[in-house]
Amino acid sequence: MRPTRPLLAAASLAAASLIGASGGTAHATASHKCPLPKFGPGSHYHPTIHPKNFSPNITNPWYPLPVGTTYIYRGVDGKTKIVDIVAASHRTKKIDGVVTRAVNDRVLIHGRVRERTVDFYTQDRCGNIWYFGERTAELNRHGKVTSTSGTFRAGVHGAQPGVYIQAHPTIGRKFRQEWKPGQAEDSYKALSKHASLTVPYGSYQHVLRTKETDSLEPGVVDNKFYAYGIGSIEEVTVKGPTERLKLVDVLH
Repeated sequence: MRPTRPLLAAASLAAASLIGASGGTAHATASHKCPLPKFGPGSHYHPTIHPKNFSPNITNPWYPLPVGTTYIYRGVDGKTKIVDIVAASHRTKKIDGVVTRAVNDRVLIHGRVRERTVDFYTQDRCGNIWYFGERTAELNRHGKVTSTSGTFRAGVHGAQPGVYIQAHPTIGRKFRQEWKPGQAEDSYKALSKHASLTVPYGSYQHVLRTKETDSLEPGVVDNKFYAYGIGSIEEVTVKGPTERLKLVDVLH
């Protein structure tokens, strides 16, 4: 049985307070042990990867993905109501020498799957989560695949992995989350760790707010919100077509 939502919020607040009280030395040491790539031009973007330093067990409290856990989101895409189901599977996949965790992501409209994605995450020994690829498919209302745009795998055709979220997010620092020219060009940066937010699943303080952009869609800007110990609790488009998702349940 999961804790009640008020208890979850309290746990989140307490954990965030502990992080705020900890010194910067540990963070600096972690950065030294696990150097992260500078943003830079895509043509010069080649992260140094040592496979033995990575694990498919995603425990970063900003975006934990315990095996067997399912996150359910509800929201809108334009005027259409959608449900997004994210599930951390037991499956792993070795990509570019690194063992990653397969996470299934399905978007449903009127009960039918319209998008299905398998995302491949891994975590370095300092707790930073990396993104090594995705296998995507958009489906029409008859279940037929109409597009696989966005699919990439690190190490194939020049594709490179990216930092999905840091263990200790550095405000203002920008990262590539993925890189395959013309196919996968998402990036993010942390904006603040002081947001307060209420979603159907609970109320949280000291929420991390990030900005995500895609060079292939320059007119779109998303904000994502992460509660410490829970993970992603809301996503909203702040520039571009209306889209919003909020966490409604977590199943273990």
